[in-house]
Amino acid sequence: MESVRRRAESDARSRGYYLNPEESFLKDLIEGLKKNEERYGYPSCPCRLASGNFEFDKDIICPCDYRDPDVEEFGTCYCGLYVRKDAFEGKTPLGSIPERRPQEKQMRAYAMPEETPSSVPSSTAGITAEPVKGELKLWYCKQCGYVVFREKPPYICPICKAKREFFAEIRVGTYALG
Repeated sequence: MESVRRRAESDARSRGYYLNPEESFLKDLIEGLKKNEERYGYPSCPCRLASGNFEFDKDIICPCDYRDPDVEEFGTCYCGLYVRKDAFEGKTPLGSIPERRPQEKQMRAYAMPEETPSSVPSSTAGITAEPVKGELKLWYCKQCGYVVFREKPPYICPICKAKREFFAEIRVGTYALG
């Protein structure tokens, strides 16, 4: 658990953030990250339900894509792991944060394999575990060369911690298969 905490502290420092000052709450979040990493092989947010499919969960791998806008706007991320300095010092009260993750991405975690349609809850009827196609693009970090295929570039590069502005789209010609 100590290595998970050190990783979170390092990431917080790299962005000028702090970890939540409430030690017992922080401990629960770190335990959640560790359990998710053991369960899925990647540290998905402890505050969100992961699907177990890396491709579907890329946006909620801690630090998630929603952390920076949440911390900027509300002083803390959705789960409360990362906080701004003013929140850490108790100058800004922490409250609830609205969910930024799009509903269709949230629903993937609740969807069941197509082979067992009778086991799919009625609230998820018609949802499949297929990735959303259409607006996916190839992005690269101009600072370190990291490449990712997704709708938008990440808020922060997971390799060098460069901001979203350092990402550029790689345009590839279209090919017809068949």
